[in-house]
Amino acid sequence: MIRARSLFKLLAVLISVFIVVAYGAPSPAAIARHTSAEVLLVYNADSPISKAIAKTYASKRGVTKIVAIHCADSATSTARETISLADYKSKVGGPVRKFLARHPEINFMVLTKGMPIRIDGGQTGSRDEHTTGNLYPSVDSYLAAMDYRSIKGAVKISIHGSGADGFGWLNRYWGQNVPFSHAAFGGYLVTRLDGYTQADAEALVTRSLAAEAETISDVRGGKVLLDVQPIFKFTSADVVVQPLAVTGSIPDESDYGSWNADMVKAGDMLNARGIATELDRNEIFIGDRSNLMGYFSWGSNDARYSEKAYESLRFAPGSIGDTAVSTSARTFLPTTGGQSLIADLIAHGITGVKGYTDEPLLQAIASPSVAMERYTSGFTLAESFYAASRFIGWEDIVIGDPLCRAPAWIRKPSR
Repeated sequence: MIRARSLFKLLAVLISVFIVVAYGAPSPAAIARHTSAEVLLVYNADSPISKAIAKTYASKRGVTKIVAIHCADSATSTARETISLADYKSKVGGPVRKFLARHPEINFMVLTKGMPIRIDGGQTGSRDEHTTGNLYPSVDSYLAAMDYRSIKGAVKISIHGSGADGFGWLNRYWGQNVPFSHAAFGGYLVTRLDGYTQADAEALVTRSLAAEAETISDVRGGKVLLDVQPIFKFTSADVVVQPLAVTGSIPDESDYGSWNADMVKAGDMLNARGIATELDRNEIFIGDRSNLMGYFSWGSNDARYSEKAYESLRFAPGSIGDTAVSTSARTFLPTTGGQSLIADLIAHGITGVKGYTDEPLLQAIASPSVAMERYTSGFTLAESFYAASRFIGWEDIVIGDPLCRAPAWIRKPSR
């Protein structure tokens, strides 16, 4: 039997769903404007680069709530990009948790280059299937879910597929079309200022502010590129049901065609709003595009992937994107071989991008339709990516200034 209080909550949810279906997401004017007072900046005091980036961000964004941690400098070697669970608890999670206990107003966290990117031995995260080895979540997503164990109704699931086994939490902010708050949803929206170099990381802040102020002439007119790979088959019926929800444990990876279908749905939505969009359905991997405001592709998982084409892409201030690549955020240091990296997109001008430290499954890749709908409706970069992400405490890393908003010319209410 449903209790009266539960019935009231259920009715409130149903009314909200009805309003969204009937009238679309809130207009930009109706979306609360987040401020730097809600942001906690976390940097590695033992990393000169991390400290410098933190100083730049705090100065440009007016952030005053800061936690300095002490751990190995991940900006110096790939080996130091991974931290043990014991060190994470004592050197990262502990100091952050202590600060948050005194600051309930915090909704966002920003990490800077020099902070480790993955944990060896988490209680969530993935490992090779059919093994009993340690789990490896991203530091960022682990922090994002740091209080989920104490939230009534939070759902921890097992995740299996694509050669990996593990555990994660269903993201309570998935699919939401209201402003995020820790009080309402639990968890935190954690992003990172990172890239191959200090300059790449600091440029993310410059681009964010330029997009909001529209001080750069080429901000206007940028288009969104959605590079579908038709080898992964899908139908019009698949488009209608996107984005696919996850409500419980995952026995296998979703069909590749589903993400193609989600890109098509994103393209239809953007076109309906009058936002310039290139929805490419040809097998060729698209390159030689500039001034992009959005980018979603299969990256090196595209059967026709071209490194030259990938390296030729250029982005406008305020741009966001994701690639369906398992280890696109496995490192933020120069390397050779392996799958395509989001660090290259950062170097080429993107303002916000999502990636994955280890095998996440296709279900973990950001929904293009949700991410672009929220972002072009006026939600922040962090809200847009997290609303588009099904899991938390998993392999995800969101790059960019969490407070970044799309340029005013591209923000349009849902129709």
